[in-house]
Amino acid sequence: MKIAVFNSSPKTKRSNTHVVAAAFLAGAAEAGADTEEIFLAPKKINHCLGCLNCWLKTPGKCVHQDDMTELIEIFFGADIAVFATPLYVDNVSGVMKNFMDRLIPVMDPHFVMGSDGETQHVKSRDYPSIGVISTCGFPEQSHFQTLKLLFRRIARNMPATLAFEIYRSQGALLGIETPMLKPILDGYLKTVSDAGAEVVREGGISGKTAAALDMPLIPIEMHIAEANKYWDKMIAKNTGAGK
Repeated sequence: MKIAVFNSSPKTKRSNTHVVAAAFLAGAAEAGADTEEIFLAPKKINHCLGCLNCWLKTPGKCVHQDDMTELIEIFFGADIAVFATPLYVDNVSGVMKNFMDRLIPVMDPHFVMGSDGETQHVKSRDYPSIGVISTCGFPEQSHFQTLKLLFRRIARNMPATLAFEIYRSQGALLGIETPMLKPILDGYLKTVSDAGAEVVREGGISGKTAAALDMPLIPIEMHIAEANKYWDKMIAKNTGAGK
């Protein structure tokens, strides 16, 4: 099995999204998968022009000559393609949106009625199964509700199988090294790694593991208080307030 993670965080290897993706891929690799993480931010991905040339003049081929040609090959070479993104304004990052928009050329413009009674594009080729990894700074998991709907719609309209989803609120804690947090974060990342192994061996994440992945890392009230202290400290430091 080949698993390719497309990480759209502008922070690349310094991102909280990478911390989760790396743990997931470690578990998947241990279970026998061929794994790869591709950082999209350094890639040249021009935004879609909406010109429709990829459907009308050069079917399947975009007018842009950039890194998407290689990225599409990696995407379709994977058994599971993972969209990994930080949560920005209740949605994917801009880099990820460009990447998703530029997958349009591989779709067939013709319509067909889906089994659910709603129109969709004609299936032009077999898509890989898709997975989702996302992190955010908010303390509650409920902030991912837009992404959950988004990727269900994407899976439906490709069409593709939605293999797994991992959403991590309190993501900023993943980059903090303290004696108190270490066992908590180590335990969480071990669960992420277990999830990676389950996806390879069982085709998805078990209910027990999924429930563990959704648990708060620290109490929400504590998270709010500590986050506000941090922002007050950093704002004062960077503006010179209080001197």
